[in-house]
Amino acid sequence: MIVLQHTVISDDVKDKFFVCNLEKCKGACCVEGDLGAPLEEEELQILQENYEQIKPYLSEAGQQAIEEQGLYIKDWEDDYSTTTIGDRECAYAIYDENLVLKCGIEQAYLDGKISWKKPISCHLYPIRISKYDGFEALNYDRWHICNAACSFGQDLGVPVYKFLREPLIRKYGESWYQELEEIIAEEEVKKF
Repeated sequence: MIVLQHTVISDDVKDKFFVCNLEKCKGACCVEGDLGAPLEEEELQILQENYEQIKPYLSEAGQQAIEEQGLYIKDWEDDYSTTTIGDRECAYAIYDENLVLKCGIEQAYLDGKISWKKPISCHLYPIRISKYDGFEALNYDRWHICNAACSFGQDLGVPVYKFLREPLIRKYGESWYQELEEIIAEEEVKKF
């Protein structure tokens, strides 16, 4: 376990390997599971402010689900998540020409329509954050639908924290990430 500022990071984040392999999984994380993508409270306002620019990127079914249920839902634990279509795929997910699920929010971002890339929980996956009084726990979420990503990461030698460099910096800042790299490098030196 790594303790860094107000975070506690599972060793799996540095020891396990991961690189998304959309060719293999087809974006299954956008459709599998009990709920949509977890949303932080500050993201609710961002979603409201940007929905009109995101809407044209969404499927008719996604737009209808959002009309009926709202831009997001509050679950049984009082947490927020994205709306889903029929309790399955995220309403913001879109299929590309190869039937791979991608993010309509991210597509609007890539096209320069909005400045928000996507929910941080999606960007950080396979890290899931649990919030406690005074700190956040970062854990590697093992899910069978990501087996191809684990194998691909292993083949390429890319640990989870390196694959997620951009979203970790987005969430915690450049200096936090540099400190994480220094701690991991020091641990590696101690092994030998």
